[in-house]
Amino acid sequence: MNTLTAGTPAPAFTLLNQDGEPVSLSDFKGRKVLAYFYPKAMTPGCTVQACGLRDSKADLDAHNIVVLGISIDPVKRLPKFIERDNLNFTLLSDEDHAVAEQFGVWGEKKFMGKVYDGLHRLSFLIDENGTIEHVFNKFKTKDHHEVVMNYLQAAQ
Repeated sequence: MNTLTAGTPAPAFTLLNQDGEPVSLSDFKGRKVLAYFYPKAMTPGCTVQACGLRDSKADLDAHNIVVLGISIDPVKRLPKFIERDNLNFTLLSDEDHAVAEQFGVWGEKKFMGKVYDGLHRLSFLIDENGTIEHVFNKFKTKDHHEVVMNYLQAAQ
């Protein structure tokens, strides 16, 4: 797994959102984007992580940040997650994990003695010009939003 690093241009991508509409990274030029990759909608860890971001929306808005949650879930699963947990940001479907591979977050995982390919839980802060400003790779699902906010406050 070769994860992208700060200073690298973010790969251009277009994925379908929870409404089946195409969303491109280039749609947000001039704004910062927090592209966060999560393994599966409506699972306990992913729910805690999403709700933390949901509850931080005003702070993220104040920093001109758009949140895009990216998983390999099919489009039809995403509206259920948004509705169930009142999520206030866009979810994108990367079913064939092509975008995850471009960002270097698709690869070998180990769980309960099994080895398989899957999506690694990482987040990328992409600046207004489409360059990766920071990679968040050390956090727990429950404090992901705090790690992001701490970084933003320190970077001011």
